Amino acid sequence: MASVLSSPSENQVAVSATKLLINNRWVNSQSGKTFATINPTTGKEICQVAEADAADVDIAVKAARAAYEHGPWRKTSGPARARLLNRLADLIEKHADELARLESLDNGKPLSMARHVDVAATIGCYRYFAGWADKVMGKTIPIEGNFFCYTRHEAIGVCGQIIPWNFPMLMQAWKLAPALATGNTSVLKPAEQTPLTALRIGELILEAGFPEGVVNILPGFGETAGAAIANHMDIDKVAFTGSTEVGHLILQAAGKSNLKRVSLELGGKSPNIVFADADMDKAVEGSHMALFFNQGQVCCAGSRVFVEDKVYDQFVERSTARAEKRTVGDPFDAGTEQGPQVDQTQLDKVLSYIESGQSEGAKLNCGGGRVGDKGYFVEPTVFSDVQDSMKIAREEIFGPVMSIIRFKNLDEVIDRANRTVYGLAAGVWTRDIGKALAIANNVRAGTVWVNCYNVLDTAAPFGGFKQSGIGRELGEYGLQQYTEVKTVVVNL
Repeated sequence: MASVLSSPSENQVAVSATKLLINNRWVNSQSGKTFATINPTTGKEICQVAEADAADVDIAVKAARAAYEHGPWRKTSGPARARLLNRLADLIEKHADELARLESLDNGKPLSMARHVDVAATIGCYRYFAGWADKVMGKTIPIEGNFFCYTRHEAIGVCGQIIPWNFPMLMQAWKLAPALATGNTSVLKPAEQTPLTALRIGELILEAGFPEGVVNILPGFGETAGAAIANHMDIDKVAFTGSTEVGHLILQAAGKSNLKRVSLELGGKSPNIVFADADMDKAVEGSHMALFFNQGQVCCAGSRVFVEDKVYDQFVERSTARAEKRTVGDPFDAGTEQGPQVDQTQLDKVLSYIESGQSEGAKLNCGGGRVGDKGYFVEPTVFSDVQDSMKIAREEIFGPVMSIIRFKNLDEVIDRANRTVYGLAAGVWTRDIGKALAIANNVRAGTVWVNCYNVLDTAAPFGGFKQSGIGRELGEYGLQQYTEVKTVVVNL
């Protein structure tokens, strides 16, 4: 096998923030508990981090409420909020190399990717929403009678925000930037697997000069801190990125508590469709990156690769060869394409899906096992002869496992692509504009990529149909998740 694991780097990064950030102060948890965050490259502990639970959430919510209702944040103008967000972006850019190294250490993604994708997109996200901070406005509406009618877009209030471990730094920006741009305050819980960059950016938030209580960061576990956020009676809105299963729990909690506003970006099992007339070089490489990017730990990964009959065998052969060349190893090594899965749980999950694919009769073309005996590395894996009914074709694996599925014609593949509870994204590779638009217009997905994949920009909305979520993040559409519309009618 061409994938090689080099000796895992002990390339350490200084960790400066390990406590809870509440009301602009670094504090221990009320319980005094801490938990270990693990280096997925070695399986060894990096450091201990304060563990928030319901008591800490309650204190943070009180601070966020005071900042929203009575603090200077309520009177901070749009241009002033923009200046703070731009200042934060500048500080992140100043510390870009440090943050990239911290992300690679805690998450396992290759350093080059952390620097050129995660950090760069994080900076861009804060700057983009800084540009919106002074442009959130309503409309003047002519109505019958002698009345002046207008709308205001007002901040919702205190936002609980729960982010995942696959893009920790970037997901923090996706949540915080629009919330702050529109004048909300935040209680944010980073994933317990990857809290370090969220806390380091917390230090930069203080340096940028955000007022007390505006941003509170509480590392902790989903079943305690996350559940407390979802159920809290004084949180006005909760935003969550993660699994569809947890999304159901958050919706239930919001309904049982105070009917808080909810936006959810959830799981996916995205179809990536390759027609026989596609540019095969681009389709093979594009489909490879659509699945294996970020160790396969991407919610919109093109994990169901539908390939037209006429070119199926060719595509399987070439995709297998590409996967066999993929370099797995130390994230700090410049030649590494694929680092480890985030933790032991994820490693075990991915390996169990591979075992399922074999037992159900899919053909294992390459990979299928663990790489090395340290850390959480999985071989790039390609299955062919995959049937729609197989578990690997139905469930989100969130790992480097490609399932290649045969199809015969356009109508058939549209029907089969839609035969899923998910609807986050889709891709299509073809030189025929008619086929491309047929897929784009008829596949039920929040994003459809034509002759490309994973092209994301802060200006373009992102979110899912069906059980892939509620609402949209990014772009002007993303602002709508953080404002309430008020109608004002004045008798003239």
